[in-house]
Amino acid sequence: MKPERILDDFERALGQLAAALETPADTDLIKAGCIKYFEFCFEPVWKAIKAVAAELGLECNSPKACLKLAFQQGWIDDENLWMEMLTARNRMSHTYHAENALAIYEQLPAFHQAMRQLATQLRNVEI
Repeated sequence: MKPERILDDFERALGQLAAALETPADTDLIKAGCIKYFEFCFEPVWKAIKAVAAELGLECNSPKACLKLAFQQGWIDDENLWMEMLTARNRMSHTYHAENALAIYEQLPAFHQAMRQLATQLRNVEI
């Protein structure tokens, strides 16, 4: 898939996450919705990295490998935060306790900011 199309999907998902985070989180239902929007953002994150990398002749085939490549390329600057994001996304796939899932809510503003910065970086890569 072309990087532009994946980046468009990624940025659309980021907009939805931003809107969700602006909603007062006075119920667990709102928090759960925000977490779900984070999950919707994460898939196109690593696929966008993969697509841009491929255009440059670089290869990564998993979320972790793509995040490490993005760090090496200078597209992300806080590798630890991105590894936390990957762990949070993986935990969401395997958790069945609301308390565990809701703990991720507090991290979402930092995750959103980092994803927004990555989107800008990927748009500026000379392909």
